[in-house]
Amino acid sequence: MSERLQPGDTAPAFTLPDADGNEISLADHLGRKVIVYFYPAALTPGCTKQACDFTDNLDLLAGAGYDVIGVSPDKPEKLAKFREKEDLKVTLVGDPSKEVLTAYGAFGEKKLYGKTVTGVIRSTVIVDEEGKVERALYNVKATGHVAKIIKDLGI
Repeated sequence: MSERLQPGDTAPAFTLPDADGNEISLADHLGRKVIVYFYPAALTPGCTKQACDFTDNLDLLAGAGYDVIGVSPDKPEKLAKFREKEDLKVTLVGDPSKEVLTAYGAFGEKKLYGKTVTGVIRSTVIVDEEGKVERALYNVKATGHVAKIIKDLGI
């Protein structure tokens, strides 16, 4: 099972394709805080709710100095469909190899309907301007999570 990140850890660097196939790197965001959230699959109810919540609060988060990147194991084509269908404004990147998900502790064993399965652990990692982990939240709920982040960050 992958190690969970702790506040003060250096956030693992990544470069992944977005919905348009463009390379998005965490390093591109140095100097700004970044909310990197990990979700199991585009076009599913919980993940749609979470992505819509981030989109609805994007201006508020950006105004407070936060960029938002959503990471899932989906390919760019599926991310593009997800973005168009739900009119999403957040940056969505795909990690089909699950290397970044694993590096962030967002892939491994989890409980699903009482069974232990291996998959994406819904997680959010807040990275500071210097690329260090400010907060690492694991096993978060899709509904109400964005509101909780905003409250916890005092935005």
